[in-house]
Amino acid sequence: MNKEKRQQIFSRLREANPQPTTELNWSTPFELLTAVLLSAQATDVGVNKATARLFPVANTPQAILDLGLDGLKEYIKTIGLYNTKAENLLKTCRILLEQHGGEVPATRKALEALPGVGRKTANVVLNTAFGQPTIAVDTHIFRVSNRTGIAPGKNVDEVEQKLLRHVPGEFRQDAHHWLILHGRYTCVARKPRCLSCIIEDLCEFKDKTE
Repeated sequence: MNKEKRQQIFSRLREANPQPTTELNWSTPFELLTAVLLSAQATDVGVNKATARLFPVANTPQAILDLGLDGLKEYIKTIGLYNTKAENLLKTCRILLEQHGGEVPATRKALEALPGVGRKTANVVLNTAFGQPTIAVDTHIFRVSNRTGIAPGKNVDEVEQKLLRHVPGEFRQDAHHWLILHGRYTCVARKPRCLSCIIEDLCEFKDKTE
């Protein structure tokens, strides 16, 4: 795919959705970090239901710690892998209090040192909470990048590096959200909705649906 096509693709995505953002509900960097940590192998809808109950009661590292392991599990037990996630969140809260004054750090190295926080989670927090032009490659972005030809790659790291290299600078801050939403609602896994796709004529996917 050439530079002009990518420019047109992101121009259309921006025109259709000028201010894209995550579908997770959050109001502070810590709430976002918590929501993203809980969202692994879970839906945003499911996470939002749990945090709607959790955050009014505990939305700071100290408040989460005060709940204790069993108390925290009561709030998030509807989410997949909640036992492991509860343990990681408590460990993360402890580190935030001991090493970062209770604040979420704004560097990749510090974020990835937190239990349960990998590169994808760190990228989401850096992008959405701190306005850094990172791109977190999840299953949706991996699929859309490969299927359309925007940034094909064999693994998530390769796709991330290609996106950072090829997405025009003016779109890099919001590219993450545009691609996720496009993969979630239009370029879906089993049968992409090509007829209703605003970039269908620019996409290089050979097996388009009618």
